[in-house]
Amino acid sequence: MKKIELGKTGLTVPPLAVGCMRINSVDKKQSDKLFYTAVENGFNFFDNADIYGGKDHRGECEEIFGEKLKENKSIRNKIIIQTKCGIRPFYSFDFSKKHIIESVENSLKRMNTDYIDVLLLHRPDTLFDPDEVADAFSTLKKDGKVLHFGVSNENREQMELLQNSMDMPIAANQIQLSLVHCPAIQNGINFNLMNDSAVDRGTSGIIEFCRLNKITIQPWSPFQHGFFKGTFMSSPDYPELNNKLEEIAERHNSTPTSIVVAWYMRHPAKFQPVIGTMNPDRLLECIKGTDIVLTREEWYELYMAAGNVLP
Repeated sequence: MKKIELGKTGLTVPPLAVGCMRINSVDKKQSDKLFYTAVENGFNFFDNADIYGGKDHRGECEEIFGEKLKENKSIRNKIIIQTKCGIRPFYSFDFSKKHIIESVENSLKRMNTDYIDVLLLHRPDTLFDPDEVADAFSTLKKDGKVLHFGVSNENREQMELLQNSMDMPIAANQIQLSLVHCPAIQNGINFNLMNDSAVDRGTSGIIEFCRLNKITIQPWSPFQHGFFKGTFMSSPDYPELNNKLEEIAERHNSTPTSIVVAWYMRHPAKFQPVIGTMNPDRLLECIKGTDIVLTREEWYELYMAAGNVLP
């Protein structure tokens, strides 16, 4: 496994993050197996959020994750925990210093840990004051409660505005990106054309900006289409893509799941996809995909089979 540096933090991480958003959908035995399968294979980066889980979105998934740390206290220094804050369910987005610090305090309690390795702001708050956010980050870092900071679902201008006030680098930006949802890639390929793929949906230059500034892009829903519409794997809506995945998987003596992960790994931006499966065997398929090197031709074959346009 080739590890990557998370942004410019000096923190070395595996090329996949294990997403915990659905950890409350399986029983303890299965979630334990998933957790230890990840750790035992070196994929020790876990992604969570303060709103994941429960009818009131008050951190049920963090609590379930925290039980694992409570049962095995020695494992804390062997894993990397990332969580997110900034969404107040049913109310608003909130990047105030008060809310950020309170959210972190609650996440620390739920996850039975003294510190969070990486904290991301979950969705853009148009009312945010970058100096206030930077002050919250500095306070948390000084107190040893959060080591590194990043954002989620932000465009380049929002990141620039925040970074201008911060005395530490933005480590990551978590954005929706998959074979069938990739305006961040489409927009650059179709520059200056009059087709739908050239339309800027706020993603123009985001990949290049993050590469230039060494900000790790963490694709979320890497196997999904639309906004939580379901997976494109084996979907009758994507016959050409699934046929191509099968074909390339056979070439590499692998599986379609592994090939999807390999598609991300082939990109020089060094993406760190967030894998949301709760199936330990499928997680292992994803892990195997990190060692597969697709050819340039195979990468573009998959891109086009997903319905993306080349000029």
